Amino acid sequence: MLAELHIRNLGVIDSVTLQFSTGFTAFTGETGAGKTMIIEAINLLVGGRAEAGMVRHGCDEARVDGRFIDPETDDEVILSRVIPSDGRSRAYIDGAPATVGGLAELGARLVDLHGQHAHQSLLAERAQRNALDSFGSIDLTDLEAAKAELSLIDASMAALGGDEQSRNREIDLLRFQVSEIADANIASTDEDERLRREETLLGDVVANREALHAVHSLLGDEGAAGDLVGRALASVTSREVAASLHERLVSLAAELRDVAAEARLLAERLDDDPARLAAIGDRRRVLRDLCRKYGPELADVVRFGDEASARLAELESHGESVATLLKRRTKAQERLASAQKSVAAARRKAAPKLAKAVETRLRALALPHAEIRIDVPETPADPAGDGVNILISANPGNPPAPLNKVASGGELARVMLALRLVLTQAPPCLVFDEVDAGIGGSAAVAVGEALRQVSRKHQVFVVTHLPQVAATADLQVGIVKTVKQKETFVRAGVLSTEDRVEEIARMLSGGQAKASALQTARDMLGI
Repeated sequence: MLAELHIRNLGVIDSVTLQFSTGFTAFTGETGAGKTMIIEAINLLVGGRAEAGMVRHGCDEARVDGRFIDPETDDEVILSRVIPSDGRSRAYIDGAPATVGGLAELGARLVDLHGQHAHQSLLAERAQRNALDSFGSIDLTDLEAAKAELSLIDASMAALGGDEQSRNREIDLLRFQVSEIADANIASTDEDERLRREETLLGDVVANREALHAVHSLLGDEGAAGDLVGRALASVTSREVAASLHERLVSLAAELRDVAAEARLLAERLDDDPARLAAIGDRRRVLRDLCRKYGPELADVVRFGDEASARLAELESHGESVATLLKRRTKAQERLASAQKSVAAARRKAAPKLAKAVETRLRALALPHAEIRIDVPETPADPAGDGVNILISANPGNPPAPLNKVASGGELARVMLALRLVLTQAPPCLVFDEVDAGIGGSAAVAVGEALRQVSRKHQVFVVTHLPQVAATADLQVGIVKTVKQKETFVRAGVLSTEDRVEEIARMLSGGQAKASALQTARDMLGI
């Protein structure tokens, strides 16, 4: 639902902030007061066309913000639209920049506008098909499952390779790649790192040996570190005050002897091995070449080899695999054809019932001669009858035409209202503009009651000139235009009970509220 709407510098509106609740809200006010701009603001929030001419005269930009709340989860989203006086409009979702297309996609799930605006979901073929399926409780399970299975089979066949030449080229390449990796006989994924360490050691034998001898000499020779520690140990032997130092010096002397001995042993083991060093270099070059082609790491090379082997086996058994898939595809096509036939039959059975239900509603909405027809195609190109098309003839003698060809915005809005009364699925927020155009009396009462009925499941906004419709609303927003110092200002706000009496009386009398009109307004509001 739309919980809050803020408009700044849009048309005649300088600044308006409105807060809404669930149920039925009516916008009323004198002609030209700015009611249409309220609807235009909502339309902008859901991706409607923005033009520089919408910006209030003398202002740099117009801005509209709407706070929407999911009534079931209480999740909140803020949609914003900024229209500069020169340049392209900008869209935001929760304060982050977004495309107008993204705004429209999200807005289509939140709001549906009926009337003069193009943002009307039921004008789309898909929405009309979904409406018929919903009304007729059409079971699409088998159809969707058959389509999904056929898509999966086709994807599997495509994955087996294209034409024979392409397949053979891929097989030759895979064989080379698999053979190259297998011939390398990679010992482990850390083989190159182990070889690097050995190469470093062998590549600097002389320097390494000298360094180890230096360690032995500095620790074990006469007068070196080991000798100095021995002398320090002798100086504290039998001295109770240095007992703790004595123990540590004993350990240190032993550790120095061990390190010196190990350094000498390591130095003695170091031998020049040019052949081994060359072999390591050759092996590392092989491994680096594999990583360059299939890496970047040896683990990636091993993984690539496994995947290439699996793909090669798949391609080499192509004929058998294709035969199996073709059999599966034939059966899937048969299941799809059967499901399409069943769905099409169910849609054609439900179509006249939906048309009759909508016609019945339209008769109560001041369209007594309206004729509704719902076409479900029967063509080889559309075996399931997906191209559902709702047509209407509002006047006797006129052949039914598609909904998007209906000229009158008021008639179209009432058709949408009738459909909403028959169907239950719709966005949470519905906006009706011109729904009461050209009607009055009992028909106006019927429209008001119909809107109230829809508002039991959806948030409903209506721009109306009819007191009968306004009196039915749960909430009434009054819009007043004033001129100060040759500048136009618009004020909009939720009307109190007494303000509603005044406003509805004004609507009844066509001007200043008279005493009789005030009483009638009270009667209509039930107060």
